[in-house]
Amino acid sequence: MDFLRPTTLAEALTMKSEHPGAIPIAGGTDVMVEINFDHRRPSALLDLNRVGELHEHSFVDGRLRIGANVPYARIIAELGHRLPGLAMAARTVGSPQIRNRGSVGGNLGAASPAGDSHPALLAAEAEVEIASARGTRIVAARDFYLGVKRNVLAPDELISAVWLDPATGPQQFSKIGTRNAMVIAVCAFGLALHADRRQVGTGVGSAAPTPRRAVDAEEFINGELDGLWESPRPLNDSVKRRFGELVAQAASPIDDVRGSAEYRKHALAVIARRTLGWAWDEYRGGGRKCA
Repeated sequence: MDFLRPTTLAEALTMKSEHPGAIPIAGGTDVMVEINFDHRRPSALLDLNRVGELHEHSFVDGRLRIGANVPYARIIAELGHRLPGLAMAARTVGSPQIRNRGSVGGNLGAASPAGDSHPALLAAEAEVEIASARGTRIVAARDFYLGVKRNVLAPDELISAVWLDPATGPQQFSKIGTRNAMVIAVCAFGLALHADRRQVGTGVGSAAPTPRRAVDAEEFINGELDGLWESPRPLNDSVKRRFGELVAQAASPIDDVRGSAEYRKHALAVIARRTLGWAWDEYRGGGRKCA
């Protein structure tokens, strides 16, 4: 197995073009597990740890650009006030050691349905910046996932960054697991109130072959909130329950060792209505815009 060590993004892209079978590695929290269990035996590893551009985040034209290798710990500490939903999701990832090494770029590259960052990215309507020696393209997170651990990346492409708008309203993330820490989600749900656009975003995780939005639930709650953004009042329990039911209907889970399909749907309905209630109560209490 060859070990490639670029020091710039341009060099990394050239190497990826020359070695399309090379597997990118930075934190290694997913890749090394697969190699150690002999689930994957690539011809080469492309070490991205010395590529400085991938470890930076910046504010560009009113949007946040987060380099693919910015670790979860830095997202929590440095961007949590602007991206509260993603920060909440990041806090649930593994252990402190994993949060110091793992990144959103790595989570996207692995494309696991149970990846913790995916629901928050979908709810926030994130975009993925994909680079190659041929150029750069932008793909909406909702279009990035193709199947279980499959994404839109071509063999010569790397994830270079993620783009998000700073939150304009409360955001929430909730995850069900078999224990409180170091656990793969049984199911997860992300929600964002886009107060500037008077819309609600959703993201469902670990309950379908790919992370996905709950589009019908979004359309329902957007209709229910029409006219309430300026003068918010409490939501009826029936509205929150119906929202949860529609979120559950968006899922297509399986039975596995972590939970049954029936339980996943039930749990999604519960955490969806709870996160909606928490976010809307925060909005009504004055949390209408995040700095």
